[in-house]
Amino acid sequence: MRRPMDNPLKKIFSKMGNLAGGDSSAIGIDIGSSAIKVVEIKKKGGKAVLETYGSIALGPYDNQDVGRVTNLSVEKISDALRQVLKQSGSTADSAALAIPVQSSLIFTIELPIEVSGGEMASIIPTEARKYIPVPITEVSLDYFVLPKKESSFEEMNVSGETTDVTQKKREQTNVLVVATQKDAISKYRSIVSQCQLSASFFEIEIFSSIRSNFEHELSPVLLIDFGASRTKISVVEFGMVKIYHTIERGGSDISQSVSTSLNIPFSEAEKMKKEFGLFENPAEKSLADIIRIHVDYIFSETNNVLLGYEKRYNRTINKVIFTGGGSLMKGLKEVAANNFKAEISVGRPFSKVNAPALLDKVLETMGPEFAVALGLALRKLQ
Repeated sequence: MRRPMDNPLKKIFSKMGNLAGGDSSAIGIDIGSSAIKVVEIKKKGGKAVLETYGSIALGPYDNQDVGRVTNLSVEKISDALRQVLKQSGSTADSAALAIPVQSSLIFTIELPIEVSGGEMASIIPTEARKYIPVPITEVSLDYFVLPKKESSFEEMNVSGETTDVTQKKREQTNVLVVATQKDAISKYRSIVSQCQLSASFFEIEIFSSIRSNFEHELSPVLLIDFGASRTKISVVEFGMVKIYHTIERGGSDISQSVSTSLNIPFSEAEKMKKEFGLFENPAEKSLADIIRIHVDYIFSETNNVLLGYEKRYNRTINKVIFTGGGSLMKGLKEVAANNFKAEISVGRPFSKVNAPALLDKVLETMGPEFAVALGLALRKLQ
């Protein structure tokens, strides 16, 4: 168990609430492959205020080291969730939960014409069958019509065939479709039920992460979520996901590689990774090189996705936001600066909520790890 709010801090938040008047509570739960994160916030005086938070590693529930990727039963996940809720002092009886990306598909459908809302409901399931590798009855579909791109000055002043192509693109309806496995939703319903909670809603983790990490970016932004089992990348424009891709390599893979290469226990490799990252370790000079191999692979795959985005939409990103537990690795921003011609920043999700000033440094340091849980709570509070 790590980073639960202790009782003295819980009392500080309670005192803030007494000064602010009436409130409503919201809790977000992010069940990851290596840990569970929870965040509870309240609306006090018209503002979102941090009430409590907590995180618990899942490795020990599978007789493994902290940081290991797990595949636990519903019962063991429920045990861990009950523990972190108890330790954090959460009082909510309903929660919002994140659905992991591996249980969903996110893709864009291009319809050649303008489509009304009534027609969309019948067209989308039919078109979605082409993208979904399982029977359509096994998934739950959500969709969002993407805003049309405004024509540039150059596009409005060309003629001939180019004009015809541009006009056809303007007449298209682009729809972002999210297909979620019903089995996954059923699994998470069972987990919250065993914890005597009710589920307010389920949301694909990427949308929660966007909500907590983004402000009012007008240009395309690349969001990179460094998780334990995989790295998730998305290009977001005007708050909408334009491209989404998963790289099957994450923080646990890096620690395992360090463990194998240096012939040390996984727990020691995890500690060294966090302490030194891509900076040179005086006692083990090859550490940075081992980690660099994985980071270079992730950034190379990311650049391939960006190239596809640029060709498809004729747009370039000008900002990269890091989030997830691995985003604070030492030296990561410096390596990224050599890979992307864009501003590099690390997300600060907790900047969206009020909290005691004495927690500012702590919340900034571990904020990226709680981005999904906080994003869920923010939506629930709205």
